[in-house]
Amino acid sequence: MDGNARWASARGLAPSIGHERGVEALREVVRCCAAWEIPAMTVFAFSHENWRRSREEVEHLMALLRDCLRDELPTLTKENVRVCVMGDLGMVEDDLRRAVRDAIDATSNNDGLRLCVALSYGGRQDIVAATRAIAAEASAGLLDPSEITERTFAERLASGRALPERVREPDLVIRTSGEQRLSNFLLWESAYAELYFCEKTWPEFDEAALRDAMGEYARRSRRFGERA
Repeated sequence: MDGNARWASARGLAPSIGHERGVEALREVVRCCAAWEIPAMTVFAFSHENWRRSREEVEHLMALLRDCLRDELPTLTKENVRVCVMGDLGMVEDDLRRAVRDAIDATSNNDGLRLCVALSYGGRQDIVAATRAIAAEASAGLLDPSEITERTFAERLASGRALPERVREPDLVIRTSGEQRLSNFLLWESAYAELYFCEKTWPEFDEAALRDAMGEYARRSRRFGERA
């Protein structure tokens, strides 16, 4: 969800205003995905690298995420959305961790859209953590190295703990604001995802933009290495 600060800067506004408008865009996209019966949606809310930003911006983003989880909870429950979170929550403040736990608990019985929030998340860091977990199990004699498979590895990734197997690998990755890179997002899981790059900044991304992305995805042929 890229371009909040650039959207604000282009209008002479503070980055915080751009992030707040980004929440409005997220609200609309989640509503659409729930209504269209899309099974899962993962949003990159805060990356491992975002911790390098100024303390003021980080604190605002953390507070915005906390308030968003709390304020949107009644609507998410009503729309049958189930919330899950993946990332290093040990790095975030207690109040945000409580908001995360409350959202997960309150929506745990919902069986509609799974909204996975990537918070303090990085694809490379996740792969390293999964590798360490497998190495520790093998060292303790709990896992035979010869039996390690792609599935073994995937189950130890953050997505393996947060999502059912059928929706761990995205069909479509959408990147806004004209950037054309993954930026450490779902590196393992996106091996065969279709990539869609949109010139609009995230605050401008609305139902029409989402329909355009879905339409482009529908026109593509997915072969997974096979011949058509």
